[in-house]
Amino acid sequence: MKIPNEKVVGGLACSEVLDLLSGYLDGELSERDRSQVEEHLRGCDGCARFGGEFRATVESLREHLLAATVVPPPRVQERLREALARER
Repeated sequence: MKIPNEKVVGGLACSEVLDLLSGYLDGELSERDRSQVEEHLRGCDGCARFGGEFRATVESLREHLLAATVVPPPRVQERLREALARER
């Protein structure tokens, strides 16, 4: 995706940073890619702002939704057990 008036900072264009942002937040990038993303974020106010908002959203989701313990209703649990037993 091409972004109007995108900048190239740290060897990466804004669109490339957006493609790498999830991996960056998850700690999945190589040292080189991580370094380039960080350099870009230091030099591009738009990406830094978006990156900060994206980070806050991801952290909030992890804290409130993904970390929550969800216990399915008893009937769903039973159906899952039955399905798993059939798979064996």
